[in-house]
Amino acid sequence: MNYSYADLEFRRCLLDETTMNRFNSSVPADEYLADSNVLVYLSDAVAQLLEHKDEYTQFGVIRYFAEYFSSVKNSNHVLFREYNYVRATPHNRASFIRVFWRCYRQIGKSGDLLSMLEYRSLLQLLCPDFPVEMVQNAARIVLMEDAIDCLMSFSDFLYAFQLQFYYQEFLDSVLVIYQDLLAGKSPNTVIVPTSTSIEQLPSVAADENEKEGQQQDGVDSSTLAQCIDALCDRFKHSHPSRSCMKEVLEQTEKVCYYSFLMSLAKQETINQAIGALPSKAELLIDPEMDQELDKIIAQISVSPGSNSSGSAVGGLKEVQRKASPRRNIHHRRKVESDGSTEETDSSEN
Repeated sequence: MNYSYADLEFRRCLLDETTMNRFNSSVPADEYLADSNVLVYLSDAVAQLLEHKDEYTQFGVIRYFAEYFSSVKNSNHVLFREYNYVRATPHNRASFIRVFWRCYRQIGKSGDLLSMLEYRSLLQLLCPDFPVEMVQNAARIVLMEDAIDCLMSFSDFLYAFQLQFYYQEFLDSVLVIYQDLLAGKSPNTVIVPTSTSIEQLPSVAADENEKEGQQQDGVDSSTLAQCIDALCDRFKHSHPSRSCMKEVLEQTEKVCYYSFLMSLAKQETINQAIGALPSKAELLIDPEMDQELDKIIAQISVSPGSNSSGSAVGGLKEVQRKASPRRNIHHRRKVESDGSTEETDSSEN
């Protein structure tokens, strides 16, 4: 039997080596479907097909499914999708983190520092209904005791955002446990959070800032480690590495929630487990994207109405190399004796 290219592509996407190994393993079908989220993608693919059937049916249903699952495999299926879809599976979350990095990597290369609201705007360009609460939580990881309207580097925000977004449910539960311990409850009376308690977290997160200001010492690290270890059993694989969390908590007797998360965000083992971002040393290196940018620059330089190509390209590259006039947060903030803060000009230093 002869198959068209679309037929072969569709079969390849559905029956790759990993899937075939799953079929040959002892994993029950229901468990495999749940773990791989195949039904999530099938359901979404059908929903998209029905919504845009006039557009897709003229190319053929098989070709549509082939292109859909190819985009899922290539991790570009989350672009401009609604938030519920972006966060629906671990693969979707990792894909969105990678898309965010690749789209805005130039911000890191230029050295710009952006505010939480600016990062929210960038995220909403990729996902229009992306919630501000998620961005605020990522900003709190970076800034900890500072106000969340301070400026942040791209790399600091990116790794904090990756941790918060990918492990959101687990971290929400850790925050509830942390609040109980901070309130003086015994570890034996700390209740593992339910979905109801997690829904109440916006107010809990607000209280967290106030309490950390009152009690900078945080909670006992060994006690928190014990509670987190029990929590991991409920989340199966949807949590950061146990060994990494244990290592961080063993470094100090007392720990605050956001300082704990900041230490986790810096762990390369966790970054590799998620698989969305390169190491921090290679974060700003992306030869493939650089080639695409060079093509765009070349097209702009020879377009009608532009100046000479040499000056146009040279000027743009000079802008990319030039450091941002914005300075590090700690260089821009001057703490007055009364506790207030104000922006300082570089000429004062």
